[in-house]
Amino acid sequence: MSVLEQGRVSTTITENGIAHIEFFHPLSNSMPGLLLAELAETISNLSNRAEVKVLVLRSAGDRTFCGGASFDELVSIEDFDTGTRFFSGFANVINACRKSTKFIIGRVQGKAVGGGVGLASATDYCFATKYAEVKLSELAVGIGPFVVGPVVARKMGNSAMSQLAINASEFKSAEWAREKGLYTQVFDSIEDMDAAIETLADKLSKSNPEAMRMLKRVFWEGTENWDTLLLERAEMSGKLVLSDFTKNAIEKFKAEKK
Repeated sequence: MSVLEQGRVSTTITENGIAHIEFFHPLSNSMPGLLLAELAETISNLSNRAEVKVLVLRSAGDRTFCGGASFDELVSIEDFDTGTRFFSGFANVINACRKSTKFIIGRVQGKAVGGGVGLASATDYCFATKYAEVKLSELAVGIGPFVVGPVVARKMGNSAMSQLAINASEFKSAEWAREKGLYTQVFDSIEDMDAAIETLADKLSKSNPEAMRMLKRVFWEGTENWDTLLLERAEMSGKLVLSDFTKNAIEKFKAEKK
């Protein structure tokens, strides 16, 4: 099995209708296209099930929530259509979260990089640990956080998003992300975070489903054009990844990782 075929998305639904969606990939929970497609489909399917009251989006492991898009897949891109499909992966997950009729609670136990920041931003209420640093690393390899930019800016504001996008090589602390609105609370341990998530999810499972559905729609007002917008953003990155500048930046990044 190739690295692009590895990983999994699993779901556990409790008796009171709390659906825990967990993704995993052995390379720092980076997300190849197949895994992103499965995650988007899982979110959409669970959103249509009446017995599900609330979703919890999480990843496996202790120190990395999501390492972003698969670098192995990125370096294999050789044409515009493939590049656009690659960068549409996170767009599809973000849009699945946006269109979901259920509130989505984020559980960020560790570092979030690139698309991982986008995933955290796409949740409706996000918890984190003190290890959940954030970084938008795209500019460092010659592209930009075009696809995740709208959802990050919606959550944190354009100023904070631009700080992350411009200073692409340095992490910002979890506390900084909380101050900017990405995280609601930051905890010292995973155990404390999980207890808070369980408490909130249980409360939501007993709330009026129609009221929550209507609130969700209100919260996401103004994003109705994102099916088109995020595809356009994916095309921007799909074009840039073919440039000599970006190819050279990727080769330099690969050499530094060896």
